Formats: sequence, structure tokens, C-alpha cells
Amino acid sequence: MQEKTSPGPDPSDSGPAVQDAPQADQPAVKPVIPAAAAKRANASVIGMIVALVVSIAAFLPIVLMNPLPKSEGFRPDINVSAVAGNAADVAGFTPAAPDTAGAFRPNYARWESGSGSGVPTWEVGYITPKDSFIGLVQTRQSNPTWLLQQTKSAPVTGTRDAAGKAWELRDAGRGEKSMILDYRGTTVILTGTAQLDEFTVLANAVVKSMDSNPALTVLPSASPTP
Repeated sequence: MQEKTSPGPDPSDSGPAVQDAPQADQPAVKPVIPAAAAKRANASVIGMIVALVVSIAAFLPIVLMNPLPKSEGFRPDINVSAVAGNAADVAGFTPAAPDTAGAFRPNYARWESGSGSGVPTWEVGYITPKDSFIGLVQTRQSNPTWLLQQTKSAPVTGTRDAAGKAWELRDAGRGEKSMILDYRGTTVILTGTAQLDEFTVLANAVVKSMDSNPALTVLPSASPTP
């Protein structure tokens, strides 16, 4: 009797058997993130959140110690009378320091030597009750060219009475206007975008201040060259 052996591979077979194609309704395979990678990603997100919280906690006290400005905005504390008194000696006259009982808020007061224009001036800027602006300029060395520069060549359109004085009114019709008064040896110019009623209120205070000031000091003339 012959011993039976297991059948070997069919020599006619060549290559591996072809696997069945996947079924059309078989769900797609979703990629799975390894646990270690997912842990590292979560750690990065948590670190960013912690850093943001720490930054906010560090800057919050600084913000709280610097409160937002009030709706009125910043109001500089300028004592016009004191600055005018300091400028009197070099000016040769006591500059006008109109008292408006706080209705007009000064935002600067200064003496300009006139190095550029050749005309030394006393200058004060005022914010009006209606939040417009009027600038006061006073000098004892006015001239026609300088006047044109100060009023931006605006034409004379009439006069405006204030404190019993006839102020010359110049208005180019572009919003800004000027009132000019020659009084007690100096020339005063009020220029700004405010309405004429506010100009008049400030002009009244200017004349009152000038009336209360000492008489104009006559500066000594230069000695003639021998």
C-alpha cells in the first residue's frame, strides 16, 4: 500500500490569491491619533490657556489703577493770571487775564518772544462753554502785515460791540472769525470757530481785565550808537 501525502500547491498557481474587493457599503476607516500625540496636543492647548490667564492677571491691576478719563476729557490746570503776572516784566504791559468764572477753560497761556514773526505776543487759548475754541493774542507791536497773518487775510465785515468798545470784525465765511480791538496801548485779537455770542462774552471779560491792569509801561529805547 502506498502512503498518502498531503496535496501540495498546484504548480499551475502563480502568485498570491486575489482578495475580494471591499464591499461598497463598508464604512471608511477613520485615522486614530495615538494616545501620546493626543496627550501632547491637549497639553499645548492647556498651556496656551494658562499663559493667557496669567497675562490677563498681570495687566489687570495696571488697568484698574489707571481709570478711564471722564467724559469731559483732560482739563489742564492753567492759572492764566499767574502766567500773565510772570510775563508782565518782559512784555512791558500786564497781559489780559479775563475772568470768565470758569465758563471758558484755558488750555494754554504763554508769552511768545516773536522770534519768527518779529512781533512778541501774549497768547491764551480758551475752550468755550459750547466746546468751541477762541484764541486770544495781545501785543503792543502790531502792524498791518502781522494782522493779516493772524486773521488769515479775512476781510473786515463790520464791528461788534463788547464792553462798550467797537471791536473790528473780520470773517472769511469759512467758520473761523476774528474780533480786533486797539485799547490802552495794545492790540487784542480774538480768533476762533465759536459763535459771536461767545466771542462777545470773552471780549467783555478781556476789556474788564485790561481796565483793571496798571497803565502801560514804556520800555526804554535803545541808546543811539555813537
